[in-house]
Amino acid sequence: MSDARTPAQIEADIKHRRERLAETLDEIGVRVHPKTIVGDAKAKFVAGVDNSLGRAYVGANRVVSGVRGRLVSEDGAPRLERIVPVALVVVGLVGLLAVSSRRRKG
Repeated sequence: MSDARTPAQIEADIKHRRERLAETLDEIGVRVHPKTIVGDAKAKFVAGVDNSLGRAYVGANRVVSGVRGRLVSEDGAPRLERIVPVALVVVGLVGLLAVSSRRRKG
């Protein structure tokens, strides 16, 4: 058995390889074009920001749920024995900040 190819088959093979090479070079040209590089960089940045914001949202939601669980009972009623001390601390801190601010201005 002989695997000899005809000149027409060789020419067809060369033509096919040239076409594939041209497609590859076109693809490389698109990939290294400045607009493509900038677009890819923007897409990666946006994906990173979206990922960070998503994680921050989940974290904040977890904190809020934890605080809510401590200040509100399972039936939705406020737990006054926990809310009143927290409110007093907040009012005290706001008062201290107000007094401190007045002293700096005066």
